[in-house]
Amino acid sequence: MKIMASPNLREGSLEAPTRHPLDWQNSHFYDASALFSELERVFDICHGCRRCVSLCQSFPTLFDLVDASESMEVDGVAKADYWKVVDHCYLCDLCYMTKCPYVPPHEWNLDFPHLMLRAKAFKFKRGDVRFRDRVLTSTDRVGALAGIPVVSGVVNAVNRNPLGRRALEAVLGVHKDARVPEYHSQPLRRREKGRIGREAVGEPAGSTSGKVALFATCYGNYNEPDLDQDLIAVFEHNGIPVTLAEKERCCGMPKLELGDLDAVEAAKEANIPVLKQLVDSGWDIVAAIPSCVLMFKQELPLMFPDDPDVRLVREHIFDPFEYLMIRHRHGKLKTDFSRSLGRVVYQASCHQRVQNIGPKTREVLALIPETQVEVVDRCSGHDGTYAVKTEFHDASMKIVRPVAGRVGKAAPDHFGSDCPMAGAHIAHALGQDGRQQHPISLLRQAYGL
Repeated sequence: MKIMASPNLREGSLEAPTRHPLDWQNSHFYDASALFSELERVFDICHGCRRCVSLCQSFPTLFDLVDASESMEVDGVAKADYWKVVDHCYLCDLCYMTKCPYVPPHEWNLDFPHLMLRAKAFKFKRGDVRFRDRVLTSTDRVGALAGIPVVSGVVNAVNRNPLGRRALEAVLGVHKDARVPEYHSQPLRRREKGRIGREAVGEPAGSTSGKVALFATCYGNYNEPDLDQDLIAVFEHNGIPVTLAEKERCCGMPKLELGDLDAVEAAKEANIPVLKQLVDSGWDIVAAIPSCVLMFKQELPLMFPDDPDVRLVREHIFDPFEYLMIRHRHGKLKTDFSRSLGRVVYQASCHQRVQNIGPKTREVLALIPETQVEVVDRCSGHDGTYAVKTEFHDASMKIVRPVAGRVGKAAPDHFGSDCPMAGAHIAHALGQDGRQQHPISLLRQAYGL
């Protein structure tokens, strides 16, 4: 029997969304019958609502499958086709946090992203995963290899060469037209090795200690070390000492999106003790990549709700602009800007938006004199690996097109995203590769550093 998505929601649905822990260590989590029963239930409710049709490709795929079925209901869709919906979900969380009226505490208890994660984990557990996907999500290993001085030059040359890209597409399934990041032979942790394990005294303000440990992230370390150096310059200009952890692993987000939850746990076991020690020593944690912040703020606490060390790190990790705005509210942010930025258009990345911290990037940039800031609150469709895969690249370009259109129409002096990969994807869609700028880099420019 079809469940109709009634607009007459019960009173509880007007409350703030609540997230239930992910019961991934329960054998029932991987039970095929239970999984497909829940997929059918949730898909049926989504079909009756359709509010999320513009968010990503998962929902149009689902609705097209339903509309093309004989019954024009979910019960007419072949169970094997459910995977087409699952594979298009890249866990941006926007449906849960911005669109769905049936999330907990509503009695229908929908958590579409975590159901997709459960399905991905089921696929991974039974070995239904491509070699390419294992490689692309092994960011530490790939970055360490590609960052070797001679190797980095070869990798970057191949990635820029049309023949090399055709070979990469044929062998690995990486789309020949997708923008792929460069690798640096001098990663951040080598450039800033003098910061590793440094001691400092900070000046507290609000919930901040006034000194931060930068979680460099695999992407920031190997692909865009200049971005993290811009962050360091901005924070130290504001009297905030910056250190680096003695060691770190990938936050685990790529493996989470693959459904490899055991690898996520291994990353957690490597990172949390190191970060806890820093927090115990008075350091706050920041990361320039929103996905990494979200991993420690939301996903790990939901996977390990009873781990006190995970909770401690969650309470002390910040988005960089969130951190700066807390300091500003207590009179601890310098506004000695030496240059304006003119017109800035930036895309608020999904994994920053769902942190529920508000438009902190816009608020900080708006402090710069003679600077107009326009925010684009739409997904870029990049998701780290989704946009580079042969079978999903066209869909990612469809998703990014409205964002690129907004940027192109505005003709701004500067554009980018809180997520550097999203910013690069937008620039690629505009045919302006390399012109994107991260907001923290723009802030450094405004300070004249």
